[in-house]
Amino acid sequence: MKTTKFAKKEEIQRKWFLVDAKDAVLGRMAVKVADCLRGKNKAIFTPNVDTGDFVIVINAGKVRITGNKLEDKMYYSHTGYIGHLKEESLKDRLSNAPEEVIKSAVWGMLPKNRLGRAMIKKLKVYAGAEHGHAAQKPELIQLSK
Repeated sequence: MKTTKFAKKEEIQRKWFLVDAKDAVLGRMAVKVADCLRGKNKAIFTPNVDTGDFVIVINAGKVRITGNKLEDKMYYSHTGYIGHLKEESLKDRLSNAPEEVIKSAVWGMLPKNRLGRAMIKKLKVYAGAEHGHAAQKPELIQLSK
């Protein structure tokens, strides 16, 4: 009888992947990135171990948004003081900090515990086409259009 193979921290081989967000739909791209960060694309995937890879996202400012989300989607933050609820539309955040738009979309698809916090640290997002990780020789992930 075969036994189930569980991944151990020492056995994990991490790779680097590159995703070009130019003209990619935000949610569909975030799903692929979250799967790579979590390690669900590997045969050795174990839910309670961080088996994921590093992911570099470039051209974050050129991501495509469908529907009326540019005007309708809002990001909220609260300072803790009465009446200090801050809100920002997706259009404003995309022009000010496009990296944060992709990070928050991917974070919504990861577990909300210390394992998820370790996974999100392996995500590197850049607004432009240049990145400083050429030495890692990242493989390009093709997103279907």
